[in-house]
Amino acid sequence: MSLDVTDRRQPMAQQVSSRKGRTTPGPVSRWMQRKMNARMIRKIRRGRGTFMGMDVLILNTVGRRSGQPRETPVSWFADGEDAWLIVASGGGDQNPDWYANLMAHPDRASIELPGRGPVPVTPHRLDGAERERAWRRITGAQPRYAKYQRKTDREYPVVRLTPR
Repeated sequence: MSLDVTDRRQPMAQQVSSRKGRTTPGPVSRWMQRKMNARMIRKIRRGRGTFMGMDVLILNTVGRRSGQPRETPVSWFADGEDAWLIVASGGGDQNPDWYANLMAHPDRASIELPGRGPVPVTPHRLDGAERERAWRRITGAQPRYAKYQRKTDREYPVVRLTPR
């Protein structure tokens, strides 16, 4: 779960329609999200990596169009000793930008766990039975994900990150 503090079901005054009829967070919501993400990133780098009872890491990606470095705090779930599961939720009708960036440049991804330096990782989107097993573990640990999933028609991608 990206720490996307925007609620895409905001009052119309704070939403902006896109070309495809989708709504995106307005400027105030985007400003608030950037501020909250920056604060969470500082906390993680100081060794405190929890938010609302969830473990959080920093996902480092490269912008799919800009080529610029991006940092996004996302919740994670252990998947064995050296693997982490992340979910592309965000509550909207489309995948979050960090997911598109990660899939566009998988060879340039890394993570930062609380108080540690960057670790290069390889992302692998889970499908079928493998995704279902991971999804049951994720929703068992954090039932809110099942609630979020019910609010959208898209299936949230589950991504396994393994060290390179």
